[in-house]
Amino acid sequence: MADGGRARPNILVTGTPGTGKTTTCSLLSDAIRLRHINVGELVREKDLHDGWDEEFECHIINEDLVCDELEDKMEEGGNIVDYHGCDFFPERWFDCVVVLQTDNSILHDRLSSRGYMGPKLINNIECEIFQVLLEEAKASYAEDIVMALQSDTVEDISRNVAKLTEWVNNWRPHRSS
Repeated sequence: MADGGRARPNILVTGTPGTGKTTTCSLLSDAIRLRHINVGELVREKDLHDGWDEEFECHIINEDLVCDELEDKMEEGGNIVDYHGCDFFPERWFDCVVVLQTDNSILHDRLSSRGYMGPKLINNIECEIFQVLLEEAKASYAEDIVMALQSDTVEDISRNVAKLTEWVNNWRPHRSS
C-alpha cells in the first residue's frame, strides 16, 4: 500500500535536466492544487548538500537530509516532487512516478541555452539517450506506477498535464480493511 492512507496522492516527476519537469510540475500544481516541491531549490534553500561538484557545476545533495526534510510532507500526501533522480526516495512515498523524456536534439538545445557545456552537457545527453532515468524509475518503483511521457513541445506538456490531472482526479486512496 503505497499511499499509507493518505487522502491525496504523491507524484514524482523525474527526467533528465531540460525535459520540462519544473514547467510540468508548476502547471500541474496550479491545475490540481497539490504542493510542488522542487528538490533542487529545497537543497539550496536548506543547505541539504555536501558541497559543490566542480566538474558538473552543481551541489552534491545529501540524500538522507533531503529524505528527512521531506518525510512529514510526504506522509501527509498531496505533493508533486520535482527532481532529476529518483532511486533514493522511499518507494512508499509515491503513487505515481512520471519520467519525462525529450528528443535528444531538442534537449541539447535546451541545455546549451542554459549554459551547459563539456562533461555536464555530454553526461545529461547520454543519460537521455540511454534512458537512464526511466530504467532507474522502473528498478526503484512498482512498474505499474511508472509512466513515461514525451515532453518535446508545449503541446506535449499540455497533454501531460491533462493526463496527470485526470489521473489525480481518478485516484482513490487505499484503505485498510
